[in-house]
Amino acid sequence: MRRSNCIVPAMVFVSVCCLAGCCIANADDTLASPGEGTETVNDSVASPRPPFSWDHVPLYMHIRKATDFTPDELDYLGGFPLITLEKTTGSRTHGSTEAGSLAAAKAIKSVNEDTCVLYYRNVMCNYSGYKTNAGLRDIPGAFLQGKDGNRKLHRGVREIYDLSNPELRRWWVDHCVEVASHDEIDGIFLDGNIKALEPAYLRGEIGAKRKQEVTDGYSLMMQVLKDRIPANKMLLANVIRARLPDSGLDTMRYFDGSYLEGIESQTNGLTRVEYLAKGIDAVQKAARQGKIIAMSIGLGDAALTGLKIDDSRKKVSRVANIQPRLEYCLALFLICVFDLRRKVQLLSAS
Repeated sequence: MRRSNCIVPAMVFVSVCCLAGCCIANADDTLASPGEGTETVNDSVASPRPPFSWDHVPLYMHIRKATDFTPDELDYLGGFPLITLEKTTGSRTHGSTEAGSLAAAKAIKSVNEDTCVLYYRNVMCNYSGYKTNAGLRDIPGAFLQGKDGNRKLHRGVREIYDLSNPELRRWWVDHCVEVASHDEIDGIFLDGNIKALEPAYLRGEIGAKRKQEVTDGYSLMMQVLKDRIPANKMLLANVIRARLPDSGLDTMRYFDGSYLEGIESQTNGLTRVEYLAKGIDAVQKAARQGKIIAMSIGLGDAALTGLKIDDSRKKVSRVANIQPRLEYCLALFLICVFDLRRKVQLLSAS
């Protein structure tokens, strides 16, 4: 299982195996009091945040397991204030990701009712294992199709939603709202946003005009989700990315915060240093708006290769010398969230 860093409610957490950090600031730039969990941001009541205390650094968990968690695992998970249950969670035991995630969330809440549990949904990729997918059969044109007729546009193995389709968007939002209505679910974790927003993604396969239609549909879908999701539920999106012209900050009006991965990349004409600096700037701007920021950085040899994300297919050896990388990740985290001008206090620990 992987631990991460978090800041509440101007929250930044780093997903790096066992690195964690947390800070909290109100919208008026004053420090929050210990124990605060719900904040007023921009004259409106924000969705509830995980329990917070200056005594310890809150930890975040992003996890999947196809079968039920054991009692020992549940005791461990109950110590985390914020958890995202990834796709496939509990699906082998309960028959679907929905049923498995609800069962897992209920079990976690039985250990610690204050833990905030998020349900995973991808805004673009049609992952299997969801019972709600049966409804796609009744939606004509639910998936994008390449110029060559190919519908498996995600790495050649799965379909991608056509977000320009109003019926598809309604189906997608309905499911999120229905799952979020359960008491044991505290919000939705939205993945795949960059695929909708990055102009170059699928442009060659479907054309620039169709891709713009998908991007426009994404914005409409996120606005409807924001309008329909209960006020006491959280929306955390994987959306801030330096590769976008505005680093994705414009979309933050829909969400309570953003997951952040690939901050060490090198793309769209930016050097690695330029990309990193732009990402840090975006993190600080979003945090000053009271947004949750979830920074994901890997520790193993695969951290800077392949997909360069925390969901690595390799493990870090117990004898691996990860201390230099650990210290670098912690330093990067501190740079992202520590701002003397804003008087934001930061705590960090391993």
